[in-house]
Amino acid sequence: MPVHRLRPVRLFLTAVLTTLLAAVSLPTTATAADTPARGSAYMGVGVLAHDGQSGTPRDTRAAQTEGVDVSSHQGNVAWSTLWSSGVKWAYVKATEGTYYTNPYFAQQYNGSYDVGMIRGSYHFATPDTTGGATQADYFVDHGGGWSRDGRTLPGALDIEWNPYGASCYGKTQSAMVTWIRDFLNRYKARTGRDAVIYTATTWWTECTGNYGGFAAANPLWIARYATTVGTLPAGWAYQTMWQYTSSGPTVGDHNKFNGALDRVVALANG
Repeated sequence: MPVHRLRPVRLFLTAVLTTLLAAVSLPTTATAADTPARGSAYMGVGVLAHDGQSGTPRDTRAAQTEGVDVSSHQGNVAWSTLWSSGVKWAYVKATEGTYYTNPYFAQQYNGSYDVGMIRGSYHFATPDTTGGATQADYFVDHGGGWSRDGRTLPGALDIEWNPYGASCYGKTQSAMVTWIRDFLNRYKARTGRDAVIYTATTWWTECTGNYGGFAAANPLWIARYATTVGTLPAGWAYQTMWQYTSSGPTVGDHNKFNGALDRVVALANG
């Protein structure tokens, strides 16, 4: 009889243990649910979370030209408003991985051109899904091309924190450098232009080992939301472009080209 009296106790303890295990597993489930959908990434998606924000650029005597970058998050953009506010160049997200094209690309890419801006397109890299050369082909085939019309900037490779998983996409530093090189080489073979590299110094240091081998050919577009650009990745003595905020007027992501408008035209012409 004493043995039978233990059975309700065992059942109670089992129920308590099951409840506790379910509670412990909840954070994992919530984290998975919070992962954004593929295709939703954009320039600077990880900057605030990893580098934070500590001010806006100081006034400077150096000539700089205001620009913006946009993605599907902005929808149909009020380009005339931006033009009137002094924005003279723009980059538009064209593709991500080999599985996504921006549904607003035509309005954004053609609309910026139609108001007089010099514009280009960018590719959000996902090195964990397909190879660099494959993604370069996808980019060129879906809006990432270039033409010598004085109004089209070379394509930009947006390589930064992975919004869908591990920051470095599960790659070693050497493997990441190889992936980037494969993308850049294929892009140049397809278009005749060296692509712009958009990145943040902290990500570049962590995920490429602060590799400096691309600086001689590829213009640097640095992301840092602060009063100055700070330390640049190895090899680059200066930035060509600087994304300095994600909370600007009309369109959040604002940038400064390191030079007057004629230098933007020079980059477009190659």
